[in-house]
Amino acid sequence: MRSLTSWDDVEVTSRSARAAALVERVPALAERFSSRAGESERLTTLPADLVAEAKAAGVFTMALPKSLGGLEVEPATLVEVVEELSRADGSAGWCTGIGNATAFFAWLDPGIAADLLAGQAGISVAASFSPIGRLTPTAPGRFRLAGTWKFMSGCRHADWVFLGGHVMAGDTPRLTGGRPDWRLAVLPPDQVEIIDTWDTSGLRATGSHDLAVRGATIPDEHTTVPFCQPAPHDGPLWRLPFFTLIGILLAGHPLGVARRALDEFTALARTKTRATATTPIAHEDDAQVALTAAEGDLQSARSFVFDTLGDLWTTACRGDTPDVEARARFLLSTLQAMRAARNAVNTAYTLAGATAVYTDHPLQRCFRDLHVAAQHVGFSPTAIKRYAKTRFELEVPTHLF
Repeated sequence: MRSLTSWDDVEVTSRSARAAALVERVPALAERFSSRAGESERLTTLPADLVAEAKAAGVFTMALPKSLGGLEVEPATLVEVVEELSRADGSAGWCTGIGNATAFFAWLDPGIAADLLAGQAGISVAASFSPIGRLTPTAPGRFRLAGTWKFMSGCRHADWVFLGGHVMAGDTPRLTGGRPDWRLAVLPPDQVEIIDTWDTSGLRATGSHDLAVRGATIPDEHTTVPFCQPAPHDGPLWRLPFFTLIGILLAGHPLGVARRALDEFTALARTKTRATATTPIAHEDDAQVALTAAEGDLQSARSFVFDTLGDLWTTACRGDTPDVEARARFLLSTLQAMRAARNAVNTAYTLAGATAVYTDHPLQRCFRDLHVAAQHVGFSPTAIKRYAKTRFELEVPTHLF
């Protein structure tokens, strides 16, 4: 990991020690999530005792400022932890990445955030930045929030909820600086209603239900505009723009799920013999060629993610905000990670044959989980075109990187 050159030696040592302590706990936690993946799917949420263990370890506060009780680890550590837990169970890894939206507290006023989190440790959040909600002014400095948000991963065990919405001027969004006033509001879970909608093919244990807010009162200071404004916290992590940080939260997931799929297939291929064959799958020429290609693509994609992430971190530790070109390269690396991961999972699932069709087989779970994860807006055609537009020097909102 790269040194945090903008901090003094005591801080660097302290942060590295915290990251090391977390990393030491992750393999055992990953093993428990893996062994109970079937149970998690049946519950359509992660088991409460494992969530409690993950919270205590700081799994969901890796990107929360230290001043607010978080670990504030280097981005590489965050990606590695999400990757390892995703390898164990795609739902656990996905909830880890999304749950680290605790980072969004860094865009609130530090005093306000400290008051909200006073006495709380090991928290997790559910979040949707989509501006679906309506923030209607009711008095100076106060809004009424209403709306229904989809895909609220981890909402069953969230301690706080972040929801996106437009500040309204009548029936239309209020404009500020020529753009709609798009904000992120934070509220406790007792002000939201979970609508049980999550019956899906993959990521079943994420419990990504709909959330509804019927008319909660939100103080202005509990809203923020992270999409276009820097976080009011010091440190290199907060020199990374909002959507770059979201990319970091997501990047480890496809890498981990695909690694599990290739490992499962490799182990199976050494012993499984097809009905018309006399030797295991590992002896098949086509399987050897396909595995080699999938491994090469996945390992190359992983290296690309950490290469571009290293460039971002070096710039941030120097005291600067990474430029659009560097952020666009990181976006490209996350897209490549998903493409390589999908190819790896598809290859492993296909070559495994009928063994992989059973619901409780890890290869089928990898296949289902990754194809659902790929539908996230961060891996969508919109994100793909955003990168291309920067290369073509077409107009593109740079705050979306």
